[in-house]
Amino acid sequence: MAKAMSIFGMAVAALLLLAFLLDLVLQIPFGGASPIMDIGFVICAAILGYMAWDAFRASN
Repeated sequence: MAKAMSIFGMAVAALLLLAFLLDLVLQIPFGGASPIMDIGFVICAAILGYMAWDAFRASN
C-alpha cells in the first residue's frame, strides 16, 4: 500500500507541476492570475514529488 500511495503522490506532484508551470509560462489553465502563486505552487509540487520519491525509495 505504501508503494501505491507513493506513486500516486508522484503523479499528483507531476500534474500540479505541469499545470502551474503552464500557467506561469503560457497563462493557459488559470489565466496567469498570480505569478507569485504559480511559483509557490511549483515549489510545493517539487517538494511533494521529492517526498513521494523518497518514500517510494525507502519502502523497498
